Amino acid sequence: MIGLRLDGERVTLRGLTAADVPRLVEIRRQAEIVTWWGDDGPDELAAEFGNQVGAVDNTMMVIELDGTTIGAIQWYANEDPQFRHAGMDLFLDPAVRGRGLGPDAVRTLVRHLIDGYGHHRFVIDPSARNAAAIRCYEKVGFRPVGVMREYECLDGRVWRDGLLMDLLARELLPPDPG
Repeated sequence: MIGLRLDGERVTLRGLTAADVPRLVEIRRQAEIVTWWGDDGPDELAAEFGNQVGAVDNTMMVIELDGTTIGAIQWYANEDPQFRHAGMDLFLDPAVRGRGLGPDAVRTLVRHLIDGYGHHRFVIDPSARNAAAIRCYEKVGFRPVGVMREYECLDGRVWRDGLLMDLLARELLPPDPG
């Protein structure tokens, strides 16, 4: 996956390299992202990202805007023929939010998973309170399926609800022209 490059309307997705790890750690340590992803320490994050570098089954890609790393997107596949689907998640530097870059990254990855892997269904599970993420995914065509009560506990104390959303390949929305 290291050599893979996917060009969206505005962003580029590419394989993760060791050189990307410090920037991704910096982005993930920002308070706005910690709120939704948890407060992993820099060493834990560096190890997590480092484990993805060069992995045969690498499913994390860097999101770039004009050659600058602005976040990461990751995916997994359930290959059971009865339940085959792909899931994904992403984080973006808060400094670039509100410019349509998240939907562009998600749309670009979904197209790749349709064309390259034949996936027909996709899931994502943001916090039920993460309105910005939910709006991002809706712009691509994801629809709410249901609330998963007390789904995640990032701080070891408080459980939060998650929103399960899904998208069928035929429902993928084109980029917003405006």
